[in-house]
Amino acid sequence: MKIAVLPGDGIGPEIVREAVRVLDVLRREGLPLETETAAIGGAGYEAAKDPLPESTLALARQSDAVLLGAVGGPQWEALPRALRPEQGILGMRKALGLFANLRPALLYPELAAASTLKADVVAGLDIVILRELTGDIYFGEPRGRRRNEAGEDEGFDTMRYSAGEIRRIAHVGFETARARGKKLCSVDKANVLDTSILWREVVTGMAKEYPDVALSHMYVDNAAMQLVRNPKQFDVIVTGNLFGDILSDEASMLVGSIGMLPSASLDENRKGLYEPIHGSAPDIAGQDRANPLATILSVAMMFRYTFARADLANRIERAVRAVLAKGLRTGDIAMGGEKTIGTRAMGEAVAAALAA
Repeated sequence: MKIAVLPGDGIGPEIVREAVRVLDVLRREGLPLETETAAIGGAGYEAAKDPLPESTLALARQSDAVLLGAVGGPQWEALPRALRPEQGILGMRKALGLFANLRPALLYPELAAASTLKADVVAGLDIVILRELTGDIYFGEPRGRRRNEAGEDEGFDTMRYSAGEIRRIAHVGFETARARGKKLCSVDKANVLDTSILWREVVTGMAKEYPDVALSHMYVDNAAMQLVRNPKQFDVIVTGNLFGDILSDEASMLVGSIGMLPSASLDENRKGLYEPIHGSAPDIAGQDRANPLATILSVAMMFRYTFARADLANRIERAVRAVLAKGLRTGDIAMGGEKTIGTRAMGEAVAAALAA
């Protein structure tokens, strides 16, 4: 099992260090794990003047899975768009064909009070948001800036999906729902966008292939409202790149903190890039304050989806639950009066629980 480890920027190196600590526990038990570290994002630019150095992409191609921390920081905001840290992730997604982004939102009972919603609204929450990752307005052409007929500057982007791209992600959505609660909600904006009209037509046409899965449709604005009104009505949500980006971040607050949410970005063969959904948080970088649990839970997803080792995924998730049950909290998930611990101490606690 070869894993490319890409710490990235900001808190990335700190949280990835704790995820690797968990991997080390399994390696000491005899699991054949090989890890190799490379630069990406701002670190990639500093090392090779490229947010996705050729050597990093080559390592990712050669590896079975990729573990990523986070990218970005204010020191690189003035760079040309093509050289900004975020282009490292976008470029890797495209180069590796990572089209399916799974973002589970699972509320641990111990963190119910940390949610911004009432406990009875979120208690028992367990949903998955499936986001198409390589199409839509983030990649559509033409795009750019120009001077319009009135002599004003304007920017333009193109929202674009092919039927094949929609079928591909919808297939993952139906299969994911089939393995869970057998409910799939397809989110679009078919009352306004031609792209969404096609999306809905394709997804609806596929439903007959999955008679055991209940398919529903929802406009994205209503879905955003329903996620905070009655989130437990959902099982699996499948949607496009732009809508999925927004809805999955909204869902993060349902479970108490964005620092608790892992993600998996998969290709057609289940090779994946695994990362927490939060950013690089440069304001707390190097202060031992970041929550490493989303990154550790991303490792659990790696074993479940790429390596087909649900037993190891379950062990890691149980270790996280055990640590939370002991009352250990980083600052982002602590309620008033609760004692907090740092990044390293949280990683050490999970590793100890896993080893036990």
